[in-house]
Amino acid sequence: MSWTVAPEPYDSPVAAALWRAYYTEVSDRWYLLHEGRRTEPDELEREIAAVPGTDLAPPRGRLLVARYGGEPAGSAGVRLLDGGTTAELTRVFLYPGMRGRGGAALLVRAAEDAARALGATRMVLDTRGDLVEARALYARLGYPETEPHNDAPYADHWFAKPLG
Repeated sequence: MSWTVAPEPYDSPVAAALWRAYYTEVSDRWYLLHEGRRTEPDELEREIAAVPGTDLAPPRGRLLVARYGGEPAGSAGVRLLDGGTTAELTRVFLYPGMRGRGGAALLVRAAEDAARALGATRMVLDTRGDLVEARALYARLGYPETEPHNDAPYADHWFAKPLG
């Protein structure tokens, strides 16, 4: 079995399924940690609908889908910020059964290439403190922690990397 990564329309059925799986996991983790419960179904539907991914559409963004053995396995998004020389990495996700096979690093590297192709010279991202796997991945891939670059309500850690 091998990995492939390719652009995907943000509104495709594959993208929708990955977004739902991603959001369900990160939302459930937050609620379990802070409130001892999973995300309520109506909360989940409302939040998924509120962030459709239009910012990941060309010409200022890209959604990438990783496939393992031809089957969708994960995603990563890139969107240009303000002046266009900085890109933001978002929606980095692999289905739980696909983790530990090198797909996350492959997705992030593909996202860096996509950001360069969009004209970015720097990549930024944020994540939460409880997403320790994500923080370890970004550190391993050369993303040092930085000062906040946004005021995202759930962000606890910010990272940046030049795309030389």
